Amino acid sequence: AAMAGCGWARAVRGLLLDVSGVLYDSGADGGVPIAGSAEAVRRIKASGLKLQLCTNETQATRENFVRKLRALGFDISVAEVTAPAPAACRLLRERGLRPHLLVHDDLVPEFADIDKTNPNCVVLGDAAENFTYANLNEAFRLLIGMEKPVLISLGKGRYYKETDGLKLDVGAYMKALEYACDIQAEVVGKPAKRFFESALAELGVPPEQAIMIGDDIVSDVGGAQQCGMRALQVRTGKYR
Repeated sequence: AAMAGCGWARAVRGLLLDVSGVLYDSGADGGVPIAGSAEAVRRIKASGLKLQLCTNETQATRENFVRKLRALGFDISVAEVTAPAPAACRLLRERGLRPHLLVHDDLVPEFADIDKTNPNCVVLGDAAENFTYANLNEAFRLLIGMEKPVLISLGKGRYYKETDGLKLDVGAYMKALEYACDIQAEVVGKPAKRFFESALAELGVPPEQAIMIGDDIVSDVGGAQQCGMRALQVRTGKYR
């Protein structure tokens, strides 16, 4: 309703929605929907606007992520989710890269069809409890031993909100490896322009006719604006 009074809103044909902190707060118990969010998704779909979830979620396969969202009351299909892992797999195949994975255990199936023997790059996701010193050091040793180190990070968020409080995100660990190896990571996921462009392609709407809605001023709002979209920041999730 707040958008209805804006002239530019009339040109909007599609919405990209962040998920964590916008639709629900994640947590060990499966998470909790944010009040009114499932109803909002229903209203968006009923209004004829196109909808794509644009998430940096890397703690689950898209299938399991969608299963969880549906259990929380969201009418969402796998095709409506743009996530970093499938995008990373495309990039790995295109460039003939064989990854060493430092990711959450539940994300590993996304990389089932990728050759992981004799790794020539490191892929970093939101590994949560797998971010041990030993695991980070193993990734560091692989990178520092490469003639041209390649570090691919599935996002670069600083932190996110779960039901029991704020949690360090993948970006903090990405920075540690960048610093130790004196390299720059390649980010797959928000705020990378290519990631937003693939989400828009799946939405089937040009950037000037889409709005990104998220709780992260850098990854969601900033990334979308750099891609030629308008963006709105919600005051839920990590918003402070």
